[in-house]
Amino acid sequence: MNYVELNQAIQNYSENTETLFVSNIPMFIKEAESRIYNSVQLASLRKNVLGTLTTNNKYLSCPDDWLATYSLAVIDGTGVYSYLLNKDVNFIRESYPQPTDTGIPKYYSLFGPNSGNLNELTFMVGPTPSSNYQVELHYFYYPVSIVQGVISSIGSVTPGTSYNNGVYTNVSLTGGTGNGAAATIVITGGIVTSVSVTNGGSLYSVGDVLSAANSTIGGTGVGFSFPVVTVANAGGTSWLGDNYDPVLFYGAMREAVIFMKGEADMVSYYEKMYQDAVQQLTRLGTGLERGDAYREGQTKLQYNKL
Repeated sequence: MNYVELNQAIQNYSENTETLFVSNIPMFIKEAESRIYNSVQLASLRKNVLGTLTTNNKYLSCPDDWLATYSLAVIDGTGVYSYLLNKDVNFIRESYPQPTDTGIPKYYSLFGPNSGNLNELTFMVGPTPSSNYQVELHYFYYPVSIVQGVISSIGSVTPGTSYNNGVYTNVSLTGGTGNGAAATIVITGGIVTSVSVTNGGSLYSVGDVLSAANSTIGGTGVGFSFPVVTVANAGGTSWLGDNYDPVLFYGAMREAVIFMKGEADMVSYYEKMYQDAVQQLTRLGTGLERGDAYREGQTKLQYNKL
């Protein structure tokens, strides 16, 4: 199931094609995805990345799509892997209190957000690296959402003329092939000087030219526009959509019914269907993906002979 099919199925099952509802379907889907990825550990959704610990720096940035750590290893100059043990930050601070406590790291902990960027998580290692060491992080990650054509970046703004000065927030954008995009637009000296996309919407294409209705940015002016340079997931597919779409569909339907303030029994129904699907996905993630029939044998069920 791709994004277009999922989007249409949600509208069909909900019997709702109102503009506000449709514009929120990407949110329903992303909420369901987040819930799923935090409920089931799937070996299929792990990846490896290489990084570098620098001399006298005990901190290491997490990847942007990090969900949970599977392993963290230091690789020495001969290519030998030494896997670090996960400890609490306090353990590392207590064990290696001095700046001179350096060597090949043995332990790591999740240190938390970087003070300069609250969205950037970091690891702390101990002891503090005595040299530049290569590291390999094996981790569970958040895959790109199945939501298709989310605006990732935009090009140079054509500023237009005769607009009313001001900062306009959550402005709905017009034009292009998609829907649901919004931005903060700053107008100074009668021209648009800044556009910050706050909602990437869905189903946009590279090269789309977007603008905004005058009524949403002061009531006057003409000529403002900007192009879409990149979008996320132009194909509208994902691992869940390709391999086990019921959990994604029922999770999104639960969010949709709550949004519509549906009856409690309908919310309960879709929650039950979602939980049943999660149970089956868990069987795959924590069962079938972690063994093989060659070593463990195949499942045999009891049956009654006729």
